[in-house]
Amino acid sequence: MQSFWIVHFDQVFEQVVALVKKRGWEVLAVSAANGRIEATDTTAIMGFKDDVVIRIRAEGKKSRVDMRSASRVGKGDWGVNAARIRLFLSELKQ
Repeated sequence: MQSFWIVHFDQVFEQVVALVKKRGWEVLAVSAANGRIEATDTTAIMGFKDDVVIRIRAEGKKSRVDMRSASRVGKGDWGVNAARIRLFLSELKQ
């Protein structure tokens, strides 16, 4: 799990949801009240389903974004989940 701090919970939450949709992930649940987005990404080559959970927590004037990505099948993912997290958080920071 990776995380980072940014400001304004409502703005961050909207940006996260928009980015999830832009990336074409299947949105399973969105809860601003819980600060949680659940989605599924399907790999391009083999069509494997990977589960993604993103949490946003307001703490004072800042918001913390945590993200987890996990493969449903197999013993290894060849770094796909870690790369997905790094790329998503990098795009969100921009």
